[in-house]
Amino acid sequence: MYADHFSIDNIPFGIGSSKFHLTKTVVTRLEDTVFFLDELAKAGVFKILEEEAVKTFSEPTVNNFAALPKSEQLATRQAIQALFADGLESLRSLPPQSYSSIAETTLYLPLAIGDFTDFSCSRDHVLNASEAVFKKRELPPGFEYFPVGYTARTSSIVISGTKIKRPRGQYRDGEKVVFGPTRRLDYELEIACVIGKGNKLGDSIRVEDADEHIFGLVLLNDWSARDIQGLEMNPLGPLNGKSFSTSISPWIITLEALAPFKAPAPKKNPDIEIASYLQDSDSRSSYSIDLSASIESKISTDTICTTNFDTLYWTLRDLVAHQTVNGCNLNTGDLLATGTVSGTTAESHGCLMEMAASGGVQVSGGKGESLKKMWLEDGDIVRLVGKAGPGVGFGDCNGEVVTAQS
Repeated sequence: MYADHFSIDNIPFGIGSSKFHLTKTVVTRLEDTVFFLDELAKAGVFKILEEEAVKTFSEPTVNNFAALPKSEQLATRQAIQALFADGLESLRSLPPQSYSSIAETTLYLPLAIGDFTDFSCSRDHVLNASEAVFKKRELPPGFEYFPVGYTARTSSIVISGTKIKRPRGQYRDGEKVVFGPTRRLDYELEIACVIGKGNKLGDSIRVEDADEHIFGLVLLNDWSARDIQGLEMNPLGPLNGKSFSTSISPWIITLEALAPFKAPAPKKNPDIEIASYLQDSDSRSSYSIDLSASIESKISTDTICTTNFDTLYWTLRDLVAHQTVNGCNLNTGDLLATGTVSGTTAESHGCLMEMAASGGVQVSGGKGESLKKMWLEDGDIVRLVGKAGPGVGFGDCNGEVVTAQS
């Protein structure tokens, strides 16, 4: 599945194992075949690399590889592309423990994640959410000056395919506050950048230098219990309504793979003077990435959102610059997420909260019937998919909702 996302132009990185390669190590993928980089190194594929770089292939996370100089990462990518130049048929001479089919490979959380910041980069989402919650379309005071965000939990970040237990918490039921399983479980269609090279405490990263610190991108679903979140947000922001689970995709897509799909970011409000540290000289500082969200139930599968990453008001480069402008240090493996990616149309709303405000989203009800869906039900599978262009995609990020914790 998603073989067309993983061509020779992609070369993603993740962590995997198989029955012939029991140890969790760094892997890449071509179509539906997964390759173990430590075994490729033994076969002589990476002779041009420094010894320290080759050692990172045997690690149980991608962190040490992500922290390498960009030159070593690029040399790794080029060596893999040279190996793949003649397609899969030329790879059969490799030892059997060096590759496996995607169906016979177990994929793991690719990173040791120290910190996770969830931003809110979509102007459309912020306006839609304001209308849904406060019945009026307005931006937070700082939104057009800088990307607003909050520090989130890392302990509950899980790999795609992990089942998501419906959380319990406190929320309003009419005039009362009650405790129980959330009644308003939601997904959020997001992308996050993975930090490769960090910065020292007290130093800042210029927006022009941000790409040197971004190793790659992953799909991210920041699961949300909207009723729990609604009661706890004022005055400090979300806690239990967000911290129960966040899913990420297993494959990290590098900036080198995404370079052909660079795109202009939306124009900023001309009446707002942007601070100098967020004034980016790159006229194509975003990426054109088609994104979608679908819900699979026992009855049907319905695509409920199609949007594009290039609609975001603030870019990943902006997030790196803003996170560090006060001297905050980023570390290898940190995630900076965009918040919900939403467009201007009803079909491009990146979460159910936006759709519920207008009565829900139309889904198949079976036997030719249709119904309006407001929130996620037990047994629903949410599947996020991202693809930048021919041969370069993320695969998917999925999770099934299961019954509430006991």
